[in-house]
Amino acid sequence: MTEKKDLNSAKKELMLSIDNVYEMYVRMLALLSEITEYTEIDAIERANKHFPTAEDLNPNKKLLTNKFIVLLQQNPEFKAAVNKYQINWHADPEFIKTIYNKLKSTPEYAAYLNDSDDSLEGSKEIIKFIFRKIILKSQNIIQAFEDKFINWSVDKEVMQGMVAKTLKNFTSEDPFKNKLTPISADWKEDGKFVEDLFVYTLKNNNEYQALIAERTKNWESERIALMDTILMKMAICELMNFPSIPVKVTINEYLDLSKDYSTPKSNSFINGILDKILSDLKRTNSIKKIGRGLIEE
Repeated sequence: MTEKKDLNSAKKELMLSIDNVYEMYVRMLALLSEITEYTEIDAIERANKHFPTAEDLNPNKKLLTNKFIVLLQQNPEFKAAVNKYQINWHADPEFIKTIYNKLKSTPEYAAYLNDSDDSLEGSKEIIKFIFRKIILKSQNIIQAFEDKFINWSVDKEVMQGMVAKTLKNFTSEDPFKNKLTPISADWKEDGKFVEDLFVYTLKNNNEYQALIAERTKNWESERIALMDTILMKMAICELMNFPSIPVKVTINEYLDLSKDYSTPKSNSFINGILDKILSDLKRTNSIKKIGRGLIEE
């Protein structure tokens, strides 16, 4: 009973960590929205100066009506997600003000204000600039996300890709026709795969560890990176339990993952060990694949 409870708890944590990536993405979109809205606050502050200039009294508020952001703010999916995650950047107005003032001082922002292009595609360029050159290069923002999301350093690339895809995919001026970027194209199927891979790997941990130990006898255990061992166990699990995934696809996937998440030498090490384990599994007829050609490399 305790083992089953621990497994369910671990599965829950896994799914929560995936949901955190989506929350990170929505929170970043909300930050972009808040920065554009600060245009109005900035205009009020400038007008209330003791000695406002003509420009202070009549500021260019083009960013406030940025088409991409307006469509985002009207998007039902976005509004529902902001509500679900209770996102509110207003809690620290100085935070948004600092970002906005940094933006305001750039030549790119000045060029945007002076550009007569008011198209949806044109509106995206300044948002890309804010995202890539202001937000992602701000240590304060990075710290805020690191404090909120423990896996920021690993997940940030996925979040960046999702934001970039959203900018690309928002093509309609009807807010109901644009879609946020999902965590997966088919989460019902992909979510089940993630759960199954996680559960099978944990349940068969000892068996997979024995397969790895047999092929790493000449290696001191402390010399093998923990991440390498985890990746190899997942690869073995996929080889043995997912009949529709070709062997070559599995091997390549985990070699790619090792490049991103493990040591510089992990790729060749994992490739060598998995190749030997694959031969062992073929010899014992432990790999069952559906369809011709899925088992050969």
